[in-house]
Amino acid sequence: MKKILVTGSAGFIGSHLSKRLIDTGYTVIGIDNLNDYYDVGLKRDRLEQMLQNRVENHEVDMADTDGVMGIFRDARPDIVINLAAQAGVRYSLDNPHAYIKSNINGFTNILEGCRHYGVEQLIYASSSSVYGANTVKPFSTTDNIDHPLSLYAATKKANELMAHTYSHLYGLPTTGLRFFTVYGPWGRPDMALFKFTKAILADMPIDVYNNGNMLRDFTYVDDIVESVVRLMGITPQPDPAWSGDTPNPATSSAPYRIYNIGNNAPVRLMAFIEAIENRLGKTAQKNYMPLQPGDVPETYADVEDLYAATGFRPATGIQDGIDRFIDWYMDYYHKEITARERAI
Repeated sequence: MKKILVTGSAGFIGSHLSKRLIDTGYTVIGIDNLNDYYDVGLKRDRLEQMLQNRVENHEVDMADTDGVMGIFRDARPDIVINLAAQAGVRYSLDNPHAYIKSNINGFTNILEGCRHYGVEQLIYASSSSVYGANTVKPFSTTDNIDHPLSLYAATKKANELMAHTYSHLYGLPTTGLRFFTVYGPWGRPDMALFKFTKAILADMPIDVYNNGNMLRDFTYVDDIVESVVRLMGITPQPDPAWSGDTPNPATSSAPYRIYNIGNNAPVRLMAFIEAIENRLGKTAQKNYMPLQPGDVPETYADVEDLYAATGFRPATGIQDGIDRFIDWYMDYYHKEITARERAI
């Protein structure tokens, strides 16, 4: 079995993917600096409880060139899956330098490691946010994406451009994955599902942006993982039909490919909240707010290319996915509370 380097191994998607890979028989080497953007304890618990310390995790910052190159030199991975990034659209409004350091400088180190150490394929996380001001739905990988609405989105588009450059110059096969609003167990505390669940249980109000008139293509984390695993077996090839006269943004004359990974079924924010209320048996107190800077009112993924390549399309229903998250949330935080009580 191949050796896989997963960056962001203690993160939400990275930990789920690492578990799947290990359970399948792969050797997984992880990079995660365990920064304090959100609860470091949750990240450590993903490594310890979810992954049972089966990942050789290197606590190295992606922007640390010597540290990252040392891992490539020692590990010699066959495939690299880059999921590490400074996340969050709103956080980028106040902390732009964090995004350049991690998402640009850090990604450069990953590309250089792949180039110099014979990596067979680089798979990396992009984002649905790259569609920015686009209004034609569903979003297609053949769409122009020249109008991002946040620095976070701009760095993700930059990653796609940087990857193409390395595919073109060095023949590095690269696959970019535009994730659409991922949710599920072990999710991030800054995401809506986590925040809403916590607030409703505590009888606290929730902020509902754009007065609830939001549509999101919520995608369950297991569907993300299944897509990534299937794409690991599909090394990008140059597209013989590609032409510079009518360039297709999703393919290239280089070994480069872009895919959407979304549920292809947008859900209204109010229906999303209702699904949480249904599982908790409680009604949320709602503060209706305007659309925030950097946000887009609707996301909707065209996944026909993904289906054509892999025979798979995400399909987990929103109530089922939310139920699984809340089951995990109640179990995890009950254990955490019990542990603290025992310590006292």
